[in-house]
Amino acid sequence: MPEIVDAPVILSNEPGSFSWGVLSERHPALIRRVREAFPYGPGQHRALDVLLGECAEGVIEPLGSGARDRELWARWDRGHVGGSWFDAPFLWAESYFYRRLLDAVGYFGPGPWQGIDPFRPFKLAELRTGEAEAELAALDLLATRPVDEQGRALLQGSLWGNRADLGFHLLAGGGAAGGGAGAGGPLVADDSETLWSLLPAGGPNTVCVVADNAGRELVPDLLLIDHLLRYGHAEHVVLHVKPHPYFVSDATTADVIDCLRHMRRADGVAGAAGGRLWEATGRGRLVVRAHAFSCAPLPYADMPDDLRQDFAEATVTIMKGDLNYRRLVGDRLWPATTPFAERTAYFPGPVAALRTLKSEVIVGLDERTEAALVAAHDRRWRTGGTHALIQVRR
Repeated sequence: MPEIVDAPVILSNEPGSFSWGVLSERHPALIRRVREAFPYGPGQHRALDVLLGECAEGVIEPLGSGARDRELWARWDRGHVGGSWFDAPFLWAESYFYRRLLDAVGYFGPGPWQGIDPFRPFKLAELRTGEAEAELAALDLLATRPVDEQGRALLQGSLWGNRADLGFHLLAGGGAAGGGAGAGGPLVADDSETLWSLLPAGGPNTVCVVADNAGRELVPDLLLIDHLLRYGHAEHVVLHVKPHPYFVSDATTADVIDCLRHMRRADGVAGAAGGRLWEATGRGRLVVRAHAFSCAPLPYADMPDDLRQDFAEATVTIMKGDLNYRRLVGDRLWPATTPFAERTAYFPGPVAALRTLKSEVIVGLDERTEAALVAAHDRRWRTGGTHALIQVRR
Protein backbone atom coordinates (compact mmCIF):
# COMPACT_ATOMS: atom_id res chain seq x y z
CA MET A 1 0.00 0.00 0.00
CA PRO A 2 1.26 3.53 -0.69
CA GLU A 3 2.61 5.19 2.42
CA ILE A 4 1.00 8.28 3.89
CA VAL A 5 3.50 11.08 4.44
CA ASP A 6 3.16 14.71 5.36
CA ALA A 7 6.75 15.94 5.20
CA PRO A 8 7.12 18.27 2.20
CA VAL A 9 9.00 17.07 -0.85
CA ILE A 10 12.20 19.08 -1.39
CA LEU A 11 11.85 21.47 -4.33
CA SER A 12 14.27 24.07 -5.68
CA ASN A 13 12.05 27.12 -6.00
CA GLU A 14 13.21 29.00 -2.91
CA PRO A 15 16.03 31.38 -3.91
CA GLY A 16 19.03 30.95 -1.66
CA SER A 17 18.15 27.41 -0.63
CA PHE A 18 20.64 24.58 -1.06
CA SER A 19 18.62 22.89 -3.80
CA TRP A 20 18.11 26.20 -5.63
CA GLY A 21 21.87 26.71 -5.61
CA VAL A 22 22.45 23.27 -7.14
CA LEU A 23 20.13 23.93 -10.07
CA SER A 24 20.94 27.60 -10.64
CA GLU A 25 24.70 27.56 -10.00
CA ARG A 26 26.20 24.07 -9.91
CA HIS A 27 24.47 22.65 -12.96
CA PRO A 28 25.39 25.56 -15.28
CA ALA A 29 28.97 25.43 -13.99
CA LEU A 30 29.11 21.69 -14.67
CA ILE A 31 27.89 22.18 -18.25
CA ARG A 32 30.75 24.62 -18.85
CA ARG A 33 33.25 22.27 -17.21
CA VAL A 34 32.16 19.29 -19.33
CA ARG A 35 32.27 21.42 -22.45
CA GLU A 36 35.91 22.28 -21.76
CA ALA A 37 36.96 18.75 -20.79
CA PHE A 38 36.59 17.23 -24.28
CA PRO A 39 37.11 18.37 -27.88
CA TYR A 40 33.41 18.14 -28.63
CA GLY A 41 32.10 19.15 -32.04
CA PRO A 42 29.61 21.88 -32.97
CA GLY A 43 26.64 19.55 -32.44
CA GLN A 44 27.54 18.84 -28.84
CA HIS A 45 28.31 22.52 -28.22
CA ARG A 46 24.89 23.54 -29.51
CA ALA A 47 23.14 20.89 -27.42
CA LEU A 48 25.03 21.94 -24.28
CA ASP A 49 24.13 25.58 -24.93
CA VAL A 50 20.47 24.64 -25.29
CA LEU A 51 20.55 22.72 -22.01
CA LEU A 52 22.31 25.63 -20.31
CA GLY A 53 19.63 28.05 -21.45
CA GLU A 54 16.86 25.66 -20.52
CA CYS A 55 18.20 25.22 -17.00
CA ALA A 56 18.41 28.97 -16.47
CA GLU A 57 15.13 30.18 -17.86
CA GLY A 58 13.23 27.52 -19.79
CA VAL A 59 10.84 24.69 -19.12
CA ILE A 60 11.78 21.03 -18.88
CA GLU A 61 11.82 19.51 -22.36
CA PRO A 62 11.19 15.80 -23.04
CA LEU A 63 13.80 13.39 -24.29
CA GLY A 64 14.06 13.14 -28.06
CA SER A 65 11.84 10.72 -29.94
CA GLY A 66 14.76 8.38 -30.58
CA ALA A 67 15.96 8.16 -26.97
CA ARG A 68 16.32 4.51 -25.99
CA ASP A 69 14.77 5.08 -22.54
CA ARG A 70 12.13 7.63 -23.53
CA GLU A 71 9.26 5.39 -22.39
CA LEU A 72 10.97 4.64 -19.10
CA TRP A 73 11.42 8.34 -18.34
CA ALA A 74 7.83 8.99 -19.42
CA ARG A 75 6.73 6.60 -16.64
CA TRP A 76 9.10 8.31 -14.19
CA ASP A 77 7.98 11.80 -15.27
CA ARG A 78 4.81 12.15 -13.15
CA GLY A 79 3.95 15.46 -14.77
CA HIS A 80 7.20 17.40 -14.43
CA VAL A 81 8.14 17.70 -18.12
CA GLY A 82 6.76 20.97 -19.46
CA GLY A 83 7.11 22.75 -16.13
CA SER A 84 9.90 24.65 -14.46
CA TRP A 85 13.04 22.84 -13.32
CA PHE A 86 12.71 24.64 -10.01
CA ASP A 87 9.17 23.40 -9.35
CA ALA A 88 9.98 19.72 -9.90
CA PRO A 89 11.09 17.59 -6.95
CA PHE A 90 14.79 18.20 -6.37
CA LEU A 91 15.71 14.53 -6.70
CA TRP A 92 13.85 14.21 -9.99
CA ALA A 93 15.24 17.46 -11.41
CA GLU A 94 18.83 16.50 -10.59
CA SER A 95 18.45 13.05 -12.10
CA TYR A 96 16.81 14.31 -15.29
CA PHE A 97 19.47 16.99 -15.70
CA TYR A 98 22.18 14.33 -15.84
CA ARG A 99 20.16 12.25 -18.28
CA ARG A 100 19.80 15.28 -20.54
CA LEU A 101 23.49 16.11 -20.22
CA LEU A 102 24.40 12.63 -21.47
CA ASP A 103 22.14 13.18 -24.47
CA ALA A 104 23.79 16.52 -25.20
CA VAL A 105 27.27 14.99 -25.45
CA GLY A 106 26.12 12.00 -27.49
CA TYR A 107 26.70 9.35 -24.84
CA PHE A 108 23.76 7.16 -25.92
CA GLY A 109 23.53 7.97 -29.61
CA PRO A 110 25.39 6.31 -32.48
CA GLY A 111 28.71 7.84 -33.33
CA PRO A 112 32.23 8.30 -31.97
CA TRP A 113 31.11 9.78 -28.63
CA GLN A 114 28.87 6.87 -27.75
CA GLY A 115 29.79 5.50 -24.34
CA ILE A 116 32.37 8.22 -23.57
CA ASP A 117 31.91 9.20 -19.93
CA PRO A 118 31.86 13.04 -19.81
CA PHE A 119 32.96 12.94 -16.18
CA ARG A 120 35.84 10.49 -16.61
CA PRO A 121 38.63 13.12 -16.55
CA PHE A 122 37.42 14.36 -13.17
CA LYS A 123 37.21 10.84 -11.74
CA LEU A 124 40.65 9.81 -12.95
CA ALA A 125 42.22 13.04 -11.72
CA GLU A 126 41.31 12.07 -8.16
CA LEU A 127 43.36 8.88 -8.45
CA ARG A 128 46.43 10.72 -9.76
CA THR A 129 47.11 12.86 -6.73
CA GLY A 130 49.60 12.69 -3.92
CA GLU A 131 46.71 12.43 -1.48
CA ALA A 132 45.43 9.29 -3.21
CA GLU A 133 48.88 7.71 -3.02
CA ALA A 134 49.26 8.67 0.65
CA GLU A 135 45.93 7.06 1.51
CA LEU A 136 47.07 3.74 0.07
CA ALA A 137 50.47 3.99 1.74
CA ALA A 138 48.76 4.52 5.12
CA LEU A 139 47.37 0.99 4.85
CA ASP A 140 50.81 -0.43 5.62
CA LEU A 141 50.68 1.18 9.05
CA LEU A 142 47.08 0.15 9.60
CA ALA A 143 47.99 -3.48 8.85
CA THR A 144 50.09 -3.59 12.02
CA ARG A 145 46.98 -3.09 14.15
CA PRO A 146 44.62 -5.82 15.41
CA VAL A 147 42.17 -7.08 12.80
CA ASP A 148 39.09 -5.66 14.55
CA GLU A 149 40.74 -2.25 14.74
CA GLN A 150 41.57 -2.45 11.05
CA GLY A 151 37.94 -3.17 10.23
CA ARG A 152 36.70 -0.20 12.22
CA ALA A 153 39.26 2.08 10.60
CA LEU A 154 38.26 0.91 7.14
CA LEU A 155 34.60 1.47 7.98
CA GLN A 156 35.46 5.05 8.92
CA GLY A 157 37.44 5.43 5.71
CA SER A 158 34.46 4.27 3.69
CA LEU A 159 32.18 6.60 5.61
CA TRP A 160 34.24 9.74 5.05
CA GLY A 161 34.99 9.02 1.40
CA ASN A 162 37.57 11.42 -0.01
CA ARG A 163 38.44 12.40 3.53
CA ALA A 164 39.64 8.82 3.92
CA ASP A 165 43.11 10.09 4.76
CA LEU A 166 41.64 11.28 8.05
CA GLY A 167 40.21 7.84 8.74
CA PHE A 168 43.34 5.92 7.77
CA HIS A 169 45.94 8.12 9.43
CA LEU A 170 44.17 8.89 12.69
CA LEU A 171 42.65 5.48 13.19
CA ALA A 172 45.91 3.77 12.37
CA GLY A 173 47.25 5.68 15.34
CA GLY A 174 44.38 4.60 17.57
CA GLY A 175 42.32 7.78 17.30
CA ALA A 176 38.87 8.33 15.90
CA ALA A 177 37.95 10.17 12.74
CA GLY A 178 36.54 13.31 14.19
CA GLY A 179 35.45 11.78 17.47
CA GLY A 180 32.51 9.63 18.39
CA ALA A 181 28.84 10.29 17.86
CA GLY A 182 27.12 12.79 20.04
CA ALA A 183 25.94 16.35 20.42
CA GLY A 184 28.14 18.72 18.44
CA GLY A 185 30.50 16.08 17.01
CA PRO A 186 31.15 15.39 13.33
CA LEU A 187 29.63 11.91 13.64
CA VAL A 188 25.99 12.71 14.38
CA ALA A 189 24.87 9.07 14.67
CA ASP A 190 26.96 5.93 15.08
CA ASP A 191 25.40 2.46 14.80
CA SER A 192 28.68 0.89 13.72
CA GLU A 193 28.64 -1.74 16.47
CA THR A 194 25.18 -2.83 15.34
CA LEU A 195 26.51 -3.17 11.81
CA TRP A 196 29.41 -5.36 12.93
CA SER A 197 27.03 -7.48 15.00
CA LEU A 198 25.15 -8.34 11.81
CA LEU A 199 28.34 -9.65 10.22
CA PRO A 200 29.99 -12.11 12.61
CA ALA A 201 33.16 -13.62 11.23
CA GLY A 202 32.69 -17.09 9.77
CA GLY A 203 29.02 -16.76 8.93
CA PRO A 204 27.54 -17.42 5.46
CA ASN A 205 26.94 -13.69 5.00
CA THR A 206 26.11 -11.91 1.78
CA VAL A 207 26.62 -8.14 1.82
CA CYS A 208 25.18 -5.77 -0.75
CA VAL A 209 27.13 -2.54 -1.05
CA VAL A 210 25.36 0.19 -3.03
CA ALA A 211 28.21 2.41 -4.16
CA ASP A 212 28.18 6.17 -4.30
CA ASN A 213 31.10 8.05 -5.85
CA ALA A 214 34.07 6.85 -7.91
CA GLY A 215 37.72 7.81 -7.51
CA ARG A 216 39.03 8.42 -4.02
CA GLU A 217 35.63 7.65 -2.50
CA LEU A 218 35.30 4.24 -4.14
CA VAL A 219 38.76 3.05 -3.12
CA PRO A 220 37.90 3.02 0.62
CA ASP A 221 34.71 1.11 -0.19
CA LEU A 222 36.73 -1.52 -2.02
CA LEU A 223 39.19 -1.76 0.84
CA LEU A 224 36.33 -2.33 3.27
CA ILE A 225 34.93 -5.02 0.96
CA ASP A 226 38.34 -6.70 0.85
CA HIS A 227 38.42 -6.74 4.66
CA LEU A 228 34.92 -8.26 4.88
CA LEU A 229 35.85 -11.01 2.43
CA ARG A 230 39.32 -11.66 3.77
CA TYR A 231 38.32 -12.03 7.42
CA GLY A 232 35.08 -13.94 6.93
CA HIS A 233 32.56 -11.20 7.68
CA ALA A 234 31.16 -11.84 4.20
CA GLU A 235 31.20 -14.93 2.03
CA HIS A 236 29.95 -12.91 -0.94
CA VAL A 237 29.68 -9.20 -1.69
CA VAL A 238 27.44 -7.72 -4.37
CA LEU A 239 28.59 -4.25 -5.39
CA HIS A 240 25.85 -2.18 -7.01
CA VAL A 241 27.06 0.60 -9.30
CA LYS A 242 25.41 2.86 -11.87
CA PRO A 243 24.74 1.49 -15.37
CA HIS A 244 25.92 4.78 -16.91
CA PRO A 245 27.50 8.07 -15.76
CA TYR A 246 25.40 9.94 -13.22
CA PHE A 247 25.72 12.84 -10.77
CA VAL A 248 29.25 13.75 -11.96
CA SER A 249 31.18 11.21 -9.91
CA ASP A 250 28.86 8.26 -9.28
CA ALA A 251 30.63 4.95 -9.77
CA THR A 252 30.12 2.76 -12.85
CA THR A 253 31.67 -0.60 -13.67
CA ALA A 254 34.46 1.19 -15.55
CA ASP A 255 35.22 3.18 -12.41
CA VAL A 256 35.45 -0.01 -10.35
CA ILE A 257 38.02 -1.32 -12.83
CA ASP A 258 39.99 1.93 -12.70
CA CYS A 259 40.10 1.81 -8.91
CA LEU A 260 41.15 -1.84 -8.83
CA ARG A 261 43.95 -1.12 -11.28
CA HIS A 262 44.99 1.86 -9.16
CA MET A 263 45.17 -0.37 -6.10
CA ARG A 264 47.00 -3.20 -7.87
CA ARG A 265 49.71 -0.80 -9.06
CA ALA A 266 50.41 0.24 -5.47
CA ASP A 267 53.05 -1.31 -3.29
CA GLY A 268 52.50 -3.14 -0.04
CA VAL A 269 49.12 -3.75 1.56
CA ALA A 270 47.12 -1.75 -1.00
CA GLY A 271 48.53 -3.74 -3.93
CA ALA A 272 47.77 -7.01 -2.19
CA ALA A 273 44.20 -5.90 -1.48
CA GLY A 274 43.71 -4.94 -5.13
CA GLY A 275 44.97 -8.34 -6.21
CA ARG A 276 42.65 -10.17 -3.82
CA LEU A 277 39.64 -8.21 -5.07
CA TRP A 278 40.57 -8.84 -8.70
CA GLU A 279 40.73 -12.54 -7.93
CA ALA A 280 37.49 -12.41 -5.91
CA THR A 281 35.58 -11.18 -8.95
CA GLY A 282 36.90 -14.13 -10.97
CA ARG A 283 35.76 -16.55 -8.27
CA GLY A 284 32.32 -14.96 -7.91
CA ARG A 285 32.87 -13.79 -4.34
CA LEU A 286 32.69 -10.17 -5.48
CA VAL A 287 29.95 -9.50 -8.02
CA VAL A 288 29.38 -6.14 -9.72
CA ARG A 289 25.82 -5.29 -10.72
CA ALA A 290 24.38 -2.25 -12.51
CA HIS A 291 20.59 -2.11 -12.30
CA ALA A 292 18.67 0.48 -14.32
CA PHE A 293 16.85 1.61 -11.17
CA SER A 294 20.18 2.81 -9.78
CA CYS A 295 19.76 5.87 -12.03
CA ALA A 296 16.04 6.33 -11.37
CA PRO A 297 14.78 9.66 -9.97
CA LEU A 298 12.72 7.75 -7.40
CA PRO A 299 13.04 6.56 -3.80
CA TYR A 300 14.01 2.98 -3.04
CA ALA A 301 10.47 2.48 -1.75
CA ASP A 302 9.54 2.26 -5.47
CA MET A 303 12.21 -0.29 -6.37
CA PRO A 304 11.25 -3.08 -8.82
CA ASP A 305 10.74 -6.64 -7.65
CA ASP A 306 14.02 -8.04 -8.95
CA LEU A 307 16.06 -5.44 -7.08
CA ARG A 308 13.94 -5.94 -3.97
CA GLN A 309 14.71 -9.65 -4.13
CA ASP A 310 18.43 -8.93 -4.41
CA PHE A 311 18.36 -6.85 -1.23
CA ALA A 312 16.07 -9.32 0.53
CA GLU A 313 18.64 -12.09 0.09
CA ALA A 314 21.44 -10.03 1.66
CA THR A 315 22.50 -10.34 5.26
CA VAL A 316 22.72 -6.55 5.20
CA THR A 317 22.67 -3.88 2.50
CA ILE A 318 25.09 -0.98 2.97
CA MET A 319 23.91 2.21 1.27
CA LYS A 320 26.83 4.52 0.62
CA GLY A 321 26.65 8.27 0.29
CA ASP A 322 24.26 11.17 0.25
CA LEU A 323 22.19 10.39 -2.85
CA ASN A 324 21.50 6.83 -1.73
CA TYR A 325 20.45 8.17 1.67
CA ARG A 326 18.00 10.58 0.06
CA ARG A 327 16.52 7.73 -1.94
CA LEU A 328 16.50 5.40 1.08
CA VAL A 329 14.57 7.63 3.51
CA GLY A 330 12.76 9.80 0.95
CA ASP A 331 13.89 13.23 -0.29
CA ARG A 332 11.65 15.21 2.03
CA LEU A 333 12.05 17.70 4.83
CA TRP A 334 11.55 15.17 7.61
CA PRO A 335 11.87 16.27 11.21
CA ALA A 336 15.44 15.31 12.07
CA THR A 337 14.21 13.19 14.97
CA THR A 338 12.09 10.97 12.71
CA PRO A 339 13.25 7.41 13.49
CA PHE A 340 15.52 5.88 10.86
CA ALA A 341 13.80 2.52 11.39
CA GLU A 342 10.45 4.11 10.59
CA ARG A 343 11.66 5.60 7.32
CA THR A 344 13.29 2.31 6.21
CA ALA A 345 10.59 -0.10 7.41
CA TYR A 346 9.68 -0.90 3.78
CA PHE A 347 13.21 -2.12 2.97
CA PRO A 348 13.25 -5.90 2.42
CA GLY A 349 16.13 -6.68 4.79
CA PRO A 350 18.60 -5.17 7.24
CA VAL A 351 20.00 -1.91 5.90
CA ALA A 352 22.84 0.40 6.90
CA ALA A 353 23.52 3.95 5.73
CA LEU A 354 27.08 5.32 5.57
CA ARG A 355 26.81 8.95 4.63
CA THR A 356 28.55 12.29 4.82
CA LEU A 357 25.89 15.00 4.95
CA LYS A 358 25.67 16.98 1.70
CA SER A 359 21.94 17.73 1.41
CA GLU A 360 19.01 18.81 3.56
CA VAL A 361 17.61 15.35 4.34
CA ILE A 362 18.28 13.87 7.77
CA VAL A 363 16.45 11.48 10.10
CA GLY A 364 17.34 9.43 13.15
CA LEU A 365 18.87 12.12 15.38
CA ASP A 366 18.12 12.54 19.04
CA GLU A 367 16.82 15.93 20.18
CA ARG A 368 20.01 16.86 22.04
CA THR A 369 22.23 16.23 19.01
CA GLU A 370 19.95 18.19 16.68
CA ALA A 371 19.79 21.14 19.09
CA ALA A 372 23.57 21.25 19.47
CA LEU A 373 24.12 21.14 15.71
CA VAL A 374 21.60 23.89 15.02
CA ALA A 375 23.08 26.08 17.75
CA ALA A 376 26.60 25.66 16.43
CA HIS A 377 26.05 25.66 12.68
CA ASP A 378 22.50 26.83 11.84
CA ARG A 379 21.53 24.55 8.89
CA ARG A 380 24.94 24.42 7.25
CA TRP A 381 25.85 21.19 9.02
CA ARG A 382 23.31 19.43 6.81
CA THR A 383 24.98 20.28 3.51
CA GLY A 384 28.67 21.02 3.99
CA GLY A 385 30.09 17.49 4.15
CA THR A 386 31.57 18.22 7.59
CA HIS A 387 29.31 15.77 9.43
CA ALA A 388 28.51 12.12 8.87
CA LEU A 389 26.40 9.26 10.15
CA ILE A 390 26.23 5.49 10.39
CA GLN A 391 22.65 4.33 10.82
CA VAL A 392 21.44 0.74 10.86
CA ARG A 393 18.02 -0.88 10.84
CA ARG A 394 18.13 -4.58 11.64
